[in-house]
Amino acid sequence: MTQETAEHVAAMLRDARNEKGWTQGQLAAELGTSQSAVARMEQGKQNLSLKMIQRLENIFERTIVNVGRPQMTHLRVEGGRTLSGAVDVNSSKNAGVALLCASLINRGTTVLRRLARIEEVNRIVEVLTSIGVECTWLNDTDLRLRRPAVLDLDAMDVDAARRTRSVIMLLGPLLDESREYRLPYAGGCDLGTRTVEPHMQALRQFGLSVEASAGFYTVQAPPADTRDRSFVLTERGDTVTENAIMAAAHRPGTTVIRNASPNYMVQDLCFYLQMLGVSIEGVGSTTLKITGRPVIDAEIEYFPSEDPIEAMSLITAGIVTNSEVTVRRVPIEFMEIELATLGQMGQQLEVSEEYMARNGRTRLVDVTTKPSELKAPEDKIHPMPFPGLNIDNLPFFAVIAANASGQTMIHDWVYENRAIYLTELNRLGAQVQLLDPHRIYVNGPTRWRAAEVGCPPALRPAACLLLAMLAARGVSELRNIYVIERGYEDLAERLNTIGAKVEYFQD
Repeated sequence: MTQETAEHVAAMLRDARNEKGWTQGQLAAELGTSQSAVARMEQGKQNLSLKMIQRLENIFERTIVNVGRPQMTHLRVEGGRTLSGAVDVNSSKNAGVALLCASLINRGTTVLRRLARIEEVNRIVEVLTSIGVECTWLNDTDLRLRRPAVLDLDAMDVDAARRTRSVIMLLGPLLDESREYRLPYAGGCDLGTRTVEPHMQALRQFGLSVEASAGFYTVQAPPADTRDRSFVLTERGDTVTENAIMAAAHRPGTTVIRNASPNYMVQDLCFYLQMLGVSIEGVGSTTLKITGRPVIDAEIEYFPSEDPIEAMSLITAGIVTNSEVTVRRVPIEFMEIELATLGQMGQQLEVSEEYMARNGRTRLVDVTTKPSELKAPEDKIHPMPFPGLNIDNLPFFAVIAANASGQTMIHDWVYENRAIYLTELNRLGAQVQLLDPHRIYVNGPTRWRAAEVGCPPALRPAACLLLAMLAARGVSELRNIYVIERGYEDLAERLNTIGAKVEYFQD
């Protein structure tokens, strides 16, 4: 940024803050930085990253830099570097989204601490704000939510809702909110057809009626009742289970859900609801017994637990660069199969003693990767519902297998076309053979090479490309990384703290 541009930004920033009636301290709290840093910004003496400028523009709802302002953000990676040091795992994106939706059940105030500040969370916050929920960032990671007595569902931000698949999870908490309302079709990653029918099957057990037409779900509330109910989920899906739990949480009577997902985000949701006074038995198992409370008005704060998918991403960074890296705050209960599979491939890992997460319920460890000679596993690698290998962690094994000697079969049976996106690793020198929409062969070891690659429209394969670029000598570019920002908070910056060289840029 030139001095002239810095002074221009400083003047606009001062004007925007004064128009809002904020002090420098208030703006600092909103940005999660210091008052002195804001003072330097307003004097033109602080270097501002593109992400910081975008955050300022979102806060003040105006363009700060408007000369040739680009729309897409990319990453430039100088690969082939050995990583070292330690990095913490952030809180779970999927748990955070579920907790945002569940906050509608509480008529009091919910404060979510250390919430992942990612695009998926931002979209749900935009949706909640549009229907009348007071959403206030207390700092860069803590969000206070206070809902009104009556939500304005007709005012829902349709654009924000369409940009996230998580909007479907509003059906459970909104079960008795309005006689009839419309909910936009869910968006999110392009992973093939993922039907919402399992959600509908679960919520019909409570009497909810949903019809799909013209890009919207038309929802009719069920009649009030106090009866007990018991049903089996035909699909042990995470979000399906969460929707059913949230519907049961504010319905009188006892609900028994069988074939429920016991995955990490489901457990976080249950812990939060238990703190609200909802009785939930069987947390961590496939059978949940929930006794709901029709009126919940509590003052509560909750810490979402750490994200096992981000933990796997960071562990993979250490493995593919053949580095010694310590990944702290790994939720071990949801990583045991992954670590055991890595051990079978010859990966050396040091695992610390267990300690508790901030929510007081989730068990954490620190995992250190060691430079290792990897070999292909004898059997295929495939995901299973918890406690199996996590479905979202499977793609990282494609990058890891590319570093191993021999041929590895990876069977991604859940999604119709996610495996196809993993063939993009070939642009960086990998040998990935597509067998069908669900199965690939990965032949290794790979001599990674730098390349320019467009980001695929699926979060985990996109992250895999970034991780492979860390291993590829030379300068690579990953274009249009919005999908990564949906699921990771400042992943590039955090990789840089352990020795990577990744920078954001725009055309």
